[in-house]
Amino acid sequence: MRPVLVVMHAPHEGPGLIARGVDAPVRVRTVLDLDDARLPSLDEVSGVVVMGGPMDADDVPGHPGLAAERALLAAAVDADVPVLGVCLGMQLLALALGSRLHLRAATEIGFAPVDVVAEDLMLGALGERPTVLHWHSDTVDLPSGATLLASTEATPVQAFRAGSALGLQFHPELDAGMLDLWLSTPDMVGELSPEEVDEIRAAGAEHLPGLVPAATKMFAAFGELVRARG
Repeated sequence: MRPVLVVMHAPHEGPGLIARGVDAPVRVRTVLDLDDARLPSLDEVSGVVVMGGPMDADDVPGHPGLAAERALLAAAVDADVPVLGVCLGMQLLALALGSRLHLRAATEIGFAPVDVVAEDLMLGALGERPTVLHWHSDTVDLPSGATLLASTEATPVQAFRAGSALGLQFHPELDAGMLDLWLSTPDMVGELSPEEVDEIRAAGAEHLPGLVPAATKMFAAFGELVRARG
């Protein structure tokens, strides 16, 4: 079958549980800083996954490859190709659909609940009020025509559905090993105190044993959509 395209922006922010749940060939690309960024055509892939990263989603002058990512996301939604955007990937998806980005609007780092406010085949696997990992400071408005799926008080748009696309501001893709990687990566924890890092590690030990199976089930539902196309 055609592979799932996974677009990354940082080496430590890989697909994690997404790749495990999808159970399909994966093609990873990083085009962030390429002036002539070229991504596979939609005819070559069975789905599109766009991961997180530390840069601003609208910083095309600093990271010209973001423009190619946004164009691909817009085309994928138009073509009804399965799309999953996580954190920065969700923000790029929102911008591709004409929404607005709000820089430094709400910093949320660590494990905390989200309120699921609408039914969705994929997101529903996490339950009604799952405790998930947050790691962001920017937010987006709900794109026109999209369905709001999850919220927190600080970040009203935590997840949305736009046709074939699911955007997630939070990070259900991490297992314990990936969380350890994040907590040992200076770019991730440079602005956190040792106590805050310890709190996140302890919360991960508490919540990931229940969250990982639920997230794997959610990504398996994405995999079913991918295989139907692939």
